[in-house]
Amino acid sequence: MPVHRPGSVRPRRLFLAGILLAAFSLLFTVPANAADTPARGSAHMGIGVVAHDGQGGLPADTRATQTEGVDVASYQGNVAWSTLYSSGVRWAYTKASEGTYYTNPYFAQQYNGSYDVGMIRGAYHFATPDTTSGTTQANYFVDHGGGWSQDGKTLPGALDIEWNPYGASCYGKTQSAMVTWIRDFLNQYKARTGRDAVIYTATSWWTECTGNYGGFASSNPLWIARYASTVGTLPAGWSYYTMWQYTSSGPTVGDHDKFNGALDRVQALANG
Repeated sequence: MPVHRPGSVRPRRLFLAGILLAAFSLLFTVPANAADTPARGSAHMGIGVVAHDGQGGLPADTRATQTEGVDVASYQGNVAWSTLYSSGVRWAYTKASEGTYYTNPYFAQQYNGSYDVGMIRGAYHFATPDTTSGTTQANYFVDHGGGWSQDGKTLPGALDIEWNPYGASCYGKTQSAMVTWIRDFLNQYKARTGRDAVIYTATSWWTECTGNYGGFASSNPLWIARYASTVGTLPAGWSYYTMWQYTSSGPTVGDHDKFNGALDRVQALANG
């Protein structure tokens, strides 16, 4: 008959119980990165700025020469446009689409509402270069609110190209492939509308994901994202910015911007 030494059974049982608990823990635990990934369609301008670039002070109030604007998306719901206009906001961009799978359910209230109170308005597209081609997404954008009309109150469409909130920052593309994707989008947008699209981006993302490519600066206005007291270094090729998203915590809607010029320059961009 086997002899059991005192105390030998209990440690073995505890050891086996620990293995079982570890297995159940792995089975039912959701990885942190998966839990933190937002739902498709919920991305918006500046979604990655604070996490990647941080947030500093606010710029000096220079509204006499830099015209205040805002950018909005579906998470902000119905926007109080009259309140914003009364506070000095004179232009606005509304998210129209993302990839080829999402359109903003609040687009009409946001896009038309800003126009109705007297603002100059535009639409933007959140790019997902890992889902479909630049040409395909440009067509989707134009077909879902991203067009342009020469009415003096409609700005050219904007391409929101920044950190991927759903996965790898550069959407799994090499720098050269990213430049090609962006070029395809811009070329198709111009073919459809006759206008050069605005590029919204952050210098650090642009440097990482395009190799700091400078070839779009001669045609496409730059909308830079930086939440600090100064705009900082711009991406290669651009000697000045046209628009600057300087905060995500401004009054009424949070995302506030400055146009690099007085209201007549905003109107000039709208008129083409």
